[in-house]
Amino acid sequence: MKSCSFHCVQLSQHLSHAFRVETDPFLDLRTTEDGLRTEKCGSHRKRSIAGKLQGQEEAGPAAKTPNPSREEPEPERLGRARGAGQAAAAAAINEEAQPGRNSSPGHGAGPAEGAASPGGHRCSEERGEPGGSGPAAALILGTAAAPAPLLLLLLLLLAAPAAAMASNGTFLACNSLKDDKDLKFLLKGSQLLKVKSSSWRKERFYKLQEDCKTIWQESKKVLRSPESQIFSIEDIRDVRSGHKTEGMEKYAKDVPEYRCFSIIFKDQRKNLDLIASSEDDANHWIAGLGKIIAHSNSMNQKQKLQHWIHTCLRKADKNKDNKMSLKELKDFLKEVNIEVDDYHAKKIFQPWCRLRLAYARRKEGFHSFSPLRLQHCDKSKTEALEDDEIEEFYKILTERKEIDSIFQMYSDPEGFMSCQNLVRFLYEVQQEEDAVVAAPALIQRYEPNERAKRGNAMTKDGFLMYLLSDEGNIFNPSHRKVYQDMTQPLSHYLVSSSHNTYLMEDQITGPSSTEAYIRALTKGCRCVELDCWDGPNSEPVIYHGYTLTSKILFSDVIKAIKNYAFQTSPYPVIISLENHCSVEQQKVMAQHMTTILQDMLLVAPVDGNKSQFPSPEQLKGKILVKGKKLSRQEDPINGNNNLEAEDVSDEDEAAEIEDESVKTKVEQKGKSDTLKLAKELSDTVVYCKSVHFEGFDDPSHPRAFYEMSSFSESKALKLAQESGTSFIHHNIRHLSRIYPAGWRTDSSNYSPVDLWNVGCQIVALNFQTAGTEMDVYQGRFQDNGFSGYVLKPEFLRDEQTKFNPKSITEGTWGTKKKLLLKIISGQQLPKVNKSKNSIVDPKVTIEIYGVQQDSNKKQTKVIENNGFNPNWNEEFTFDIEIPALALVRFVVEDFDMSTKNDFIGQYTLPFTSLKQGYRHIHLLTKNGDPYSSSTLFVFVNIQDCE
Repeated sequence: MKSCSFHCVQLSQHLSHAFRVETDPFLDLRTTEDGLRTEKCGSHRKRSIAGKLQGQEEAGPAAKTPNPSREEPEPERLGRARGAGQAAAAAAINEEAQPGRNSSPGHGAGPAEGAASPGGHRCSEERGEPGGSGPAAALILGTAAAPAPLLLLLLLLLAAPAAAMASNGTFLACNSLKDDKDLKFLLKGSQLLKVKSSSWRKERFYKLQEDCKTIWQESKKVLRSPESQIFSIEDIRDVRSGHKTEGMEKYAKDVPEYRCFSIIFKDQRKNLDLIASSEDDANHWIAGLGKIIAHSNSMNQKQKLQHWIHTCLRKADKNKDNKMSLKELKDFLKEVNIEVDDYHAKKIFQPWCRLRLAYARRKEGFHSFSPLRLQHCDKSKTEALEDDEIEEFYKILTERKEIDSIFQMYSDPEGFMSCQNLVRFLYEVQQEEDAVVAAPALIQRYEPNERAKRGNAMTKDGFLMYLLSDEGNIFNPSHRKVYQDMTQPLSHYLVSSSHNTYLMEDQITGPSSTEAYIRALTKGCRCVELDCWDGPNSEPVIYHGYTLTSKILFSDVIKAIKNYAFQTSPYPVIISLENHCSVEQQKVMAQHMTTILQDMLLVAPVDGNKSQFPSPEQLKGKILVKGKKLSRQEDPINGNNNLEAEDVSDEDEAAEIEDESVKTKVEQKGKSDTLKLAKELSDTVVYCKSVHFEGFDDPSHPRAFYEMSSFSESKALKLAQESGTSFIHHNIRHLSRIYPAGWRTDSSNYSPVDLWNVGCQIVALNFQTAGTEMDVYQGRFQDNGFSGYVLKPEFLRDEQTKFNPKSITEGTWGTKKKLLLKIISGQQLPKVNKSKNSIVDPKVTIEIYGVQQDSNKKQTKVIENNGFNPNWNEEFTFDIEIPALALVRFVVEDFDMSTKNDFIGQYTLPFTSLKQGYRHIHLLTKNGDPYSSSTLFVFVNIQDCE
């Protein structure tokens, strides 16, 4: 294929069109010794597959420009139309509904992303890198190399000033593409020292692959698969310079910090600690990866879909002949999670076949893949798809008929939705109160067609971009920032809290790590636990007492807390101390906290407040210590005396573990009920004095507000069941901490919901364990700006309240609601089975959590063999008694008739954060991280119950 060079200005003009359609830009980026060269590929007809799918000119009728001068409808009139509008819009997609059918088992494995050869570097053959070399190893399905949107957009981002990017991610200008040294360096690759221990430090070659999405790493292991030598940029949570991980602190102290960096992964994978040969090399890796991650995160949903599909297309064209054979087509469909048998796949290659196939059995799972539509793709009759045929196939592949039907209700015959009609849609269907103001802003933000934008109108592409955006999300975007009153006493908030925070795995033999604190704090946790024991060299250590869990230094944990306490949230962090140390090492603990935390550590009352807790707002940037206080001291609010040390009651949660070896060690130790407490450590406790629970307050002799108790889950649940209202009153004035039962040695979790319902604030879970309980937990705390503090409902803060979640009576608990949910479709669901031939059979379950009357679960039918675009079109209704306490969880599973269903993805949010109308749900992984392009499309309607 011939190619000719062209200027960056021409490239910028091309991109302004290319990123408004369904494909990677048609460019050739090749790594040479002189850097990156940009080329436009060849003739009009003899193009590569991905090249043929390039952007077209802006869509839109040539005859008529939408008229922006129409009078906007009055909100009052819209209010009268709102109910009818929602009903009509909901009915628009009913034509797509299909009858259910019997389900069958099926499993899937996600496409192995970025498995292509690094190529383009002579060292690849020498080091045994996978695949071919040169341009043939790039991202497209043809002989000429072309980049995915991520690579090209990234290069533009690196070369262009920040102001060059519009809010929707479209670039308005570009400078030279070959000036970013960081990216060029990563594409070339370099030798790095991989560090595992003090005795294991080996040289390995690392290289950013041409897709700009994966890193290839050299391995000396025998029989290691090519896939295992690759990891995705999307799996990286953070890149840290210097000695910022436990491994680097232990094993690389002899190496200057400026040569060291670590890659932190999102899941439970171990950190990758690396040492570069020079400061410049380290800086290239740190800065380059940071830029790629930042840009990947900024890609909109449509760009992510385009890049994913093109990755699958590239993988499917095995012989690189610029065509897609029948076998390659089937391989591609399997990559995107669709099963098509030989008979139906062949229909794509038989344009002469006009059979009216009875396809109802599969149509609900294949609405975009009817053979009657795909049979027209192979117009060349070559038994392969090429050129325009690929483009036609791509359009069919990415069609969203359910979106089209909604758009057509509000658009004119020429395919434009006027600003006036967008206002109607937003107000009547989406229930947006500020529709008149929001509509013009949405057009400017998401409409890719400049002509439509100038006419103050929206095309179908812009409408889809809006529905996939944050404004089209099911989670209320205004709740992504702190919006609740943060000036209430601390006891009026639910607090995101971790149990035995130092543990990475189970409670008996698992490793302890400072990384566990970092992960919890960056997930919004505001209360962390430290189990402290005497260590060697007069240095206290943290581990799970009486067990085989590993030990870490107390001082290292305090340093990690200092560095990460306020990266996610500015609101206070509580250090929950379980102290088993001698007086001498308690003094060391106090000294470490004082010298390391400095002004962060709260050591005196705030603003002289001596009658109730200060507010989270008053405690911003402060770290509080929860622990024992000397009983003979005056209360911590009014000052201390000079007592040096004294016996206090001991709290030993580790002794409650239901494990025979632990019980034996406890008996051998001869556990005491008291502990001698050092004054220095006692002085660090101000607002969170630990005391044993002796029963609820006697009104005539109330306890001091700063005294708080810890409860095992079983004891707390018993109190909630038997004395719900009393527990609520207790939690208005006092803090309560709940921890998992001793039998949960596997670090499993309990449901926090019943304890939240009685106002318990510090409901501590094992953050290292994924599952339904953590999904619900993180769903609750994504509210209020992910700040780690959620204000309790008024009826859980009112000292006169009579609310009891176990016995709901009439009261001011909020208006009862009826929730209507329509599960319409799914998009790009990931595979869950590594087998190439396994395709998921997805079903969706909707779960309601809250008071007992509200707890409910309903599920859709199973869609066989389609994880790419399954369609359900099923409606469900739920009655919600106490909306303020309810949460909604959407779970997608791969149905299996013979074994347990496999988890695909989920999303959980508070009922009060639901947005109405047509919304996308952006699914999360098992560990709570977002998938790049996996969504559900739903319709939501909430009504007051009479």
